[in-house]
Amino acid sequence: MSFKAGCAAATVAFGLSATTITAQAADFSGERIELIIPFSEGGGTDTWGRFWAPYFTTFLPGNPTVVVRNIPGGGSTTGANQFEARAQPDGLTAIGTSGSTQFPYLLQDKRVNFEMRDWRVVLASPTGGVVYVNADLGVESAENMGNLSDVKLVYGSQGATSLDLVPLLAFELLGWDVDAVFGMQGRGAGRLAFERGEVNIDYQTSSAYINNVTPLVTIGTAVPLFSWGAMDDDGNIIRDPSFPDLPSFPEAYEMMKGEKPSGPAWEAYKAFFIAGFPAQKLVFLPKGTPDDIVEAFRTAAQTATEDASFIEDRQAALGEYKQIVGDPAERIFRQAVSVPDDARVWVQNWLTEKYSVQF
Repeated sequence: MSFKAGCAAATVAFGLSATTITAQAADFSGERIELIIPFSEGGGTDTWGRFWAPYFTTFLPGNPTVVVRNIPGGGSTTGANQFEARAQPDGLTAIGTSGSTQFPYLLQDKRVNFEMRDWRVVLASPTGGVVYVNADLGVESAENMGNLSDVKLVYGSQGATSLDLVPLLAFELLGWDVDAVFGMQGRGAGRLAFERGEVNIDYQTSSAYINNVTPLVTIGTAVPLFSWGAMDDDGNIIRDPSFPDLPSFPEAYEMMKGEKPSGPAWEAYKAFFIAGFPAQKLVFLPKGTPDDIVEAFRTAAQTATEDASFIEDRQAALGEYKQIVGDPAERIFRQAVSVPDDARVWVQNWLTEKYSVQF
């Protein structure tokens, strides 16, 4: 099966093979492995999962058939709850999550019936994002974005507890008057609202920005301000390698305010930025999966990242971000789900006061 054909593989019913892979033999010959994606088809996480699935088919022992199963609903908690309840520790079911799965977990959303910290991490796929505004606002770059302080801004959002929590916190830190219009069905809907002139500020994740917003910048209708940034090995937020000419959010803040960001809102922003972007998309196996099966998945992922076809095709699906496998993925995941209690409580209180979100 070719990689592109594998990406289009049909989904199958949620179930497990009768054959059990034991801890003594991580061989998946003749098996079918489900990669659960707790979102609808066609979104960013689905695209990412369908990019990875055929590489697992190729590089896992025995070349099993790896198929994507979409279980949308509940802001991705429906699929995650099913994974928690049904997946067996035999390597035949994995799940691919995004920041929109991590955030309800971190915020102790009542819809969450899974314990993510118990899952076994295979890999982490970082991504980034860029904030941009309508050129009619008269701002040319981050250097004069202080002019937006007296402007009424309108932002199309998927919801206050979704991945949009990061931009909402950023806008709060900057002190901007932003009217968040909730109910957007994905960031693509927010971009379309921007193109129609219904909103005047937006952000898109890296691949969507490169593919869909760059043309707007080229024709002069959109002005990029800053990226969220990326994390270095020491945990510092640095410029995004996909957008080296744009300041990171902390840089942009300092350009506008004349000082580095600090305080409870900043600590909350950093905590959820890490969960939302450096560790945005993760592949997990269920609790109790034996080490040899976990290592088989990790080795397959690592081998894939060194494959010529993967390297050639990854830009469109993954951007310029290094895929993080094995123990480094475990470390960044642990950091992502270790949001300090005071930051979590601050965010919960802020969401309740500002957006009437109840926990």
